[in-house]
Amino acid sequence: MTDSYEPTERTVPTRSRHRASYDRALVHAILDESYVCHLGFVRDGAPVVLPTLYGRIGDRLYVHGSTGSRPLRMAGSGTEAPGLPVCLTVTHVDGLVLARSAFHHSINYRSVVVHGTAHQVTDPEELRIALDALVDHVVPGRSRDSRPANAKELAATAVLRLDLDEVSAKLRTGGPNDEPEDLTLPHWTGVVPVARTYGTPIPADDLDPAVALPGYLPAG
Repeated sequence: MTDSYEPTERTVPTRSRHRASYDRALVHAILDESYVCHLGFVRDGAPVVLPTLYGRIGDRLYVHGSTGSRPLRMAGSGTEAPGLPVCLTVTHVDGLVLARSAFHHSINYRSVVVHGTAHQVTDPEELRIALDALVDHVVPGRSRDSRPANAKELAATAVLRLDLDEVSAKLRTGGPNDEPEDLTLPHWTGVVPVARTYGTPIPADDLDPAVALPGYLPAG
């Protein structure tokens, strides 16, 4: 395994190529910091993009779905199923870049784009591992602190497997890129940082007061 993914025709951007990266550690870090992705595919000749949850184990993503969802039905469930060609994206917005001109306004961001063929997970053991990974990707440690899915719930839950093979990251950092002739304009310019925060957990109405807040949740 190399430290970088191999660029392909689909992973080399046509604009701002200097912002692209194929570094494996960077790609994994961007993926691990989020848990919502957008899954794109073609259905009946038209593009479809769905938001959903995902988890990562090594160079493989597991994408959450239900047995009745469109991408799961299209991916097939047998070992000989052709799978579903997809494009999966994850994006972090790190800052609002405010320039002196409207044209040069931008955002600082980190993103990952994955191309590949998704397959439905059918092996029972892999499915359980994938579901634990999905839960722990959102809240690390939660899978060990909740009841595992029973047979009925497993039958209603489906997971897509997507290997990280054709993948790239893209980033923008830094301040505004104003034109020299605009530098004297009397407009505020700079970066407004954007960060994800968590509030104080709110217990369910029927929670036994004796049940303490888990250590993996923020105390507020």
